[in-house]
Amino acid sequence: YDHSASPKSPTMAPSPKRQKTASPHRGFGKLILFGEHFVVYKAPALVGAVAAYTDCVVEVSEAEWSYGLIVEDNRPAIPGYKVDKAEEMLAGTNLVLKHLGFDTTKQGLKITLGGDLCAVSGIGASAANCVSVARAVAKAQGKNLTEEEINAAGYEGEKGYHGEPSGIDNTAATYGGVLKFQRTDGAPLFETKTLSKPALIVYASTGITASTSKVVADVRSKKDKDPKWFDGLMSQYMEIYAAAEEALKTCDWAEVGKLADKNHALLQELTVSCKELDDLVVAAREAGALGAKMAGTGRGGLMWAICKDEASQKKVAEALEKKSPQVWKTKFA
Repeated sequence: YDHSASPKSPTMAPSPKRQKTASPHRGFGKLILFGEHFVVYKAPALVGAVAAYTDCVVEVSEAEWSYGLIVEDNRPAIPGYKVDKAEEMLAGTNLVLKHLGFDTTKQGLKITLGGDLCAVSGIGASAANCVSVARAVAKAQGKNLTEEEINAAGYEGEKGYHGEPSGIDNTAATYGGVLKFQRTDGAPLFETKTLSKPALIVYASTGITASTSKVVADVRSKKDKDPKWFDGLMSQYMEIYAAAEEALKTCDWAEVGKLADKNHALLQELTVSCKELDDLVVAAREAGALGAKMAGTGRGGLMWAICKDEASQKKVAEALEKKSPQVWKTKFA
């Protein structure tokens, strides 16, 4: 399945480097623009897929007798990420294989992961991994799965990483672009947002790998102990979300920036930010960003900033490079 040929793939054109990648079986990285943690409790969220992706090549043994799974992980990653996440990655991979009906006790399988998405907390690396594996394994099985079916397989794999995934990461990894996402009691709802002009983004890593399942469980514990406190934060978030959805319609990036600042303050109150994230957010604002916030799980991982033009994007990136071990520039289109 050549995802690059899909009409639902991001509108940004692949660079020559991306086109030369060995495998078309890809899952995109993502940044949550608005709604991390609140999305777990069925609030709507906005997410943007980044240009970078994980890809996957699979080799199915044709021996008369073979057994087992080999994973060769050649993804770029921050130091320690792949070791810290190894058990979760294998659990997620096995859940994708189970969902697709591939039994490695009866046939050996080698999975090789690559691509240009740097694995770091907050970028949706686990979902990009699961979606790319689902695409490659389904193709090897001779299955012609729909995007919806690929997304469902990716969601199953995410359970190995997150226990209780929201579904937002695998949806972005599958479809790309900018999406509205909302959980329901049934299948999650999502819709693609078309932007009339690109949003220029800088994102940066704290270098800290966080456990999504642990942080989500901690937030749930705090919510259960003080539901009134959480409901107050949720109410404020819903106002931010409604304004952000309106601002996206007109590509009012200055307004999106102000709302990002407000959303970050809420996440600080939710106790999922940390000094390292806050320092990067402040540095981005001081360098002229229209706004900035943490992205994803928190207590480490990533933050993002939105910029008014390419000169500002360059200045913000340079400021963050003084404080962060990894900084990237991208755009949502």
